[in-house]
Amino acid sequence: MTTRRKFLKGAAMTAPAALAAPALAQGTIQWRMQTYAGAALAEHVIDPAIKMFNTIAGDRMQIELFYADQLVPTGELFQAMQRGTIDAVQSDDDSMASPTEVTVFGGYFPFASRYSLDVPVLFNQYGLNEIWDEEYSAVGVKHISAGAWDPCHFATKDPIRSLKDLEGKRVFTFPTAGRFLAQFGVVPVNLPWEDIEVAVQTGELDGIAWSGITEDYTVGWADVTNYFLTNNISGAWAGSFFANMERWNELPEDLQTLFRVCCDQSHYYRQWWYWGGEANLRVNGTKMELTTIPDAEWQTVEDAALVFWEEIAAESETKRRVVDIFKKYNADMVKAGRPYRYT
Repeated sequence: MTTRRKFLKGAAMTAPAALAAPALAQGTIQWRMQTYAGAALAEHVIDPAIKMFNTIAGDRMQIELFYADQLVPTGELFQAMQRGTIDAVQSDDDSMASPTEVTVFGGYFPFASRYSLDVPVLFNQYGLNEIWDEEYSAVGVKHISAGAWDPCHFATKDPIRSLKDLEGKRVFTFPTAGRFLAQFGVVPVNLPWEDIEVAVQTGELDGIAWSGITEDYTVGWADVTNYFLTNNISGAWAGSFFANMERWNELPEDLQTLFRVCCDQSHYYRQWWYWGGEANLRVNGTKMELTTIPDAEWQTVEDAALVFWEEIAAESETKRRVVDIFKKYNADMVKAGRPYRYT
């Protein structure tokens, strides 16, 4: 059993091989980057991209990567990056407590996406990139690239077969997702990422609504939960790469381009790793029993999401712009029909 204290003590005594800094030539640009992900998940969602960057950049630049909470708690990532304690971050806006108007849309904004490809299309073709750039440029942070992760499902100790089964369940989830789910009796709980497995084992948590089934197996949560709800509240997590604006502007153009290319490689890796993993583990996984809330009953949740969208949109003009893009995009997908949307 790994506790937070043991985890941090071990990290302080011996750095993981992926984090071991090479001997650097004089004049090498050095960055420190922290991800929201723990080591097991980072092996897929960030390690390959940073290793690729370091290999290609060589003596010109090296990025030292740190995992969830190793330098600062995830909720302090934005502040640490803004003041230059950390040079770059991989996270969603919501988890790192970004002080921008778009924070609520990072992570899992309920039903904004159905599939992982929705996220890059929304950013690259429907205008979200421009809004994110405006918001982060105003606070001294460079928003580099956004991409999709896995859908948001419930992994629980007890079966969820109706909305009533959600009532009173203490669940680890994202701030905005928790705010939305509270109307169905879910009790959102905020804990350090590496404490979640133990919290489920000890009964502090009844479940997790933080990922799809791929992550449940990868990080060990499938070992402490018994059921996986096939209904989800979002088709894909929206996360990004960010950098301190001064550090970013100091980079020569070719290193900026290389970093962007490695971000794109990371986005591509996750597209197929999650897409294939979600299907494979539903079919072949042996650790969790699948449960489903009937479509007619789950429609209540989808309808509530649209009400939630309007509540968020009323909070500011920027939030209204984002919600209007979501509405336009989803309406377009419905009109496009299969395979973009199934009715």
